Parts: sequence; structure tokens; C-alpha cells
Amino acid sequence: MQNKQERFKRTVDGILLLDKPLHLTSNAALQIVKRLFAAKKAGHTGSLDPLATGMLPICFGEATKFSQYLLDADKHYYVVAKLGEKTATGDAEGEIIEQRSVPEILPNDLEELLNQFRGSIKQIPSMYSALKYQGKPLYELARKGITVDRPAREIKIYELQLVEQTADTLTLEVKCSKGTYIRTLVEDIGDALGCGAHVITLRRLSVAGYKTENMVSLTELEPLAEQADYQSLDNYLLSINAAVQHWPILNISEAAYFYLKRGQAMIIPYAPDNGWVSLMIGERFIGVGEILTDGKVAPRRLVQTS
Repeated sequence: MQNKQERFKRTVDGILLLDKPLHLTSNAALQIVKRLFAAKKAGHTGSLDPLATGMLPICFGEATKFSQYLLDADKHYYVVAKLGEKTATGDAEGEIIEQRSVPEILPNDLEELLNQFRGSIKQIPSMYSALKYQGKPLYELARKGITVDRPAREIKIYELQLVEQTADTLTLEVKCSKGTYIRTLVEDIGDALGCGAHVITLRRLSVAGYKTENMVSLTELEPLAEQADYQSLDNYLLSINAAVQHWPILNISEAAYFYLKRGQAMIIPYAPDNGWVSLMIGERFIGVGEILTDGKVAPRRLVQTS
């Protein structure tokens, strides 16, 4: 039987930058955090594999309306690749399916090779990704021994920096666009080196430019939850509009808001010529809008107000 505290649920709005621990699925991490905050509604923005650690933004309440913009955001990773071995999954959790000797890799040659993976490149998603095929995640098919054709997708690698090189490992930092599979990137680099490779360590350092040092661990949250110290827990939350922190801010009047919340596009002074905007009334975030071709601002997602 659930006790009274377990049944208690409250309205929570904001974004938590969770430092997801090793060997925990993103959904399991979400459910733990949701319970710790006693939150009615929460969702995560972009899965991390159980092998991966690091930044997993969790949106509470009204912030879930804007989670898509974090899914679409750029990411920053730290990854260690093991050379000379290919696995079924592209990471250390899969069985080794091929082993090769690792050639001597001179620094200049390695830099030239890495340069081939910078900028806009094509990437074929892994069969062990969460990408869906006919409504089912690819990893479910892969576990049944089923392989399907996956079209190559264009991604962007903004930065690919070598941190450390040993006889059989490469440590890299990667800044990339949405849709980038780090396991696939490592496998492709291993193939280009002629020896194969797989991921043995993966940590997401940042999403959408959020600072690494702003992440919060479960061990920091758990004692506060045990004390039902919700005020201290809520102090870790970023505001709802942190999901669109890099967008232009457009201040609007209460009169304009009256029409926007009824779905009407409006001409608003000093609006940008195009793109998406964060809508504010003074210091109050009320949602996001898109500039139409006729210059009007169309409401796209608005915060629910009482």
C-alpha cells in the first residue's frame, strides 16, 4: 500500500539538468526524479544510453511544452573509443564481433583523418538506436536479429577535438547537431583507421549550451526529497524559458497577448524579420511564436495561465 507521501503530487514547472548516472536508462532516471520532486508531470528531452552519463534535461509541468526545442538543440560529448574491436552495438555492452590489430597512428595522420568527420557529414543511424521503423525502435528489431535499411542522414560536427591518444584508445570531445549518433561516429572513425572501434565511455557535457557545472546528481536530490524539502529541490530548477534561452526576446503588450492566446497572429512592433521568438510581457515568459512571411507573429506554444 502506498503511504500518504507517495500519493502526494504537486504542480512543478521548470527544467532540471540531471547528471544521469551510469547503468540507468533515461526513463528510469526520469521516474526517479519525478518521484523525488513529487511532480504531477515530467518528461526527459533526448535519451542517453545506460552506458552513457551526463546531462539529461528533465522538463516539469509547463516546461514539457517546450521540450522539443531541447531535443532539437546542439549537444557536447566526451567519448573514449576502444580501437581494434567492433561490437554488435557499437559500445561496450555489445558482444565483440570483430578484432583487428591497431596500426601506428601518427598525430598528423590522425588529425587529417578526423578532419574528414568535421562539418556537414552523412551518417547511417545504428540498428541499436531508438530511431523508429514502422512504429518500432530499431534496437527492438536488432535484438531479434532483424536488420533494415536506414537512409543516411546529414548531421553537423561543429567540433571534433582529440583529448588523448594511447596505443588502443582515442579520447575525443564532440560538439554536434541533433540526430548525431556518437557510437556511429566512433565506428566510422574506426573503419577509416582500418581497425574498427567502439565506445567504452560516453558522457554528455552539455545540451543547448547549458553549463556542465549546473548539472545535479541524484545523490544531491535524494536527501532533500527524504526531508520533503521541496523549496530546496525547486531551487535547482531553471525557468521554463531556459529551453529557448538563445532565441530573440520579443516583449509584447497585454492587449497583444489577449489575441495571441486566442490563436490570432499579430503585427508586433520591433519583431525580427523571420524565425522564432521568445514572447515576454515584462519579466514574464508567456510562450514562443514564429514570424510569418507577412511579418505577423503567430503563437506556437503558450504557457497556461490560471
